[in-house]
Amino acid sequence: MTSNALISPDLSFTAQDAPLIKLGVMASGSGTNFEAIAQAIAAHQLNAQIQVLIYNNPGARVGDRASHWQIPGVLLNHREFESREALDGAIVQTLKDAGAEWVIMAGWMRIVTPVLIAAFPDRILNIHPSLLPSFKGNRAVEQALAAGVKITGCTVHLVVPEVDSGDIIMQAAVPVLPDDTPQTLQNRIHEQEHQIFPRAIAIAAQSRTGKP
Repeated sequence: MTSNALISPDLSFTAQDAPLIKLGVMASGSGTNFEAIAQAIAAHQLNAQIQVLIYNNPGARVGDRASHWQIPGVLLNHREFESREALDGAIVQTLKDAGAEWVIMAGWMRIVTPVLIAAFPDRILNIHPSLLPSFKGNRAVEQALAAGVKITGCTVHLVVPEVDSGDIIMQAAVPVLPDDTPQTLQNRIHEQEHQIFPRAIAIAAQSRTGKP
């Protein structure tokens, strides 16, 4: 068995003749999905511009990645806000000030509230390390291993108030190998996340073209 993913829909995506997508990216950790999106833009595969990166953990490596790509990075440490709603209010203001039109949760490890969702209706995308609707919430890779499934994967979906329940934009399937650990399986899922996230952004934006 190979580790290649089964990806749906069509793998092909292009920036040609597509309107510019202005992105605000939110991330909490190392930022590999942020990097994959930036690389897709640089390779003219995705006609987008990252207006701002918002991160919530001081010292998160994603901040260094943003600096490398000369993308403005804003630290909004969730520990300094009295509530999730207060944090999301600051996020909304930062995104709007930067001119972001789509919000990309690329490893954002905080539950968002209606404050953010209402500000960008049907324009917030998240990536989750399972084939939703299976294994929602935290520790999705561990959930898949505990369940003994033979295939798991990752999903890009619209963000709604119920966690990991929005419309699915794109998925990639990843086989679970007999000797997999949470780390080895997570590594292979990450590889597929990097492939499908830029494509899913293009698909979602195209689907919204001409809609209010």
